[in-house]
Amino acid sequence: MSTSSGDDLTTIRVDQFLPHPPAKVWRALTEPGLLARWQMPGSEDFRLEVGHRYRMTSVPRPNAAFSGVVDVQVLAYEPERMLCVRWADADPANPADWTITWTLEQEGRGTRLFLVHEGFDPDDPAQSMARTVMGEGWRSHVMRALGQTLDQL
Repeated sequence: MSTSSGDDLTTIRVDQFLPHPPAKVWRALTEPGLLARWQMPGSEDFRLEVGHRYRMTSVPRPNAAFSGVVDVQVLAYEPERMLCVRWADADPANPADWTITWTLEQEGRGTRLFLVHEGFDPDDPAQSMARTVMGEGWRSHVMRALGQTLDQL
């Protein structure tokens, strides 16, 4: 896995090779029962429909101004190629309002999965902390859980 953050403090970028075809990775990204295996609780309410909204829950992180509740909206998708969602903290007092885009590219018999998580405010200490915490989370346990889900299909 390679990662690059460069000097862009507003974005997390993850580049992950998965030894599974794009159609299988797409299923893990968009089928509610599979999403619930590797993403936050509430993912089982996902629906692949532009404008669809649902709510996920996680551990609150006050140091990163995160309530633990994320309101999600599906913004766009191209089957087996791209999924874009908006994540906003359910607590309006928290500044989290991010766009997460998954892009899939076939690479040999596998898939190169790109994640771009945008919208962090580098001038806000809580947002900088959120970027650090979430960047580590995406790269470690989230990608590992996604890989384990794919291995079980």
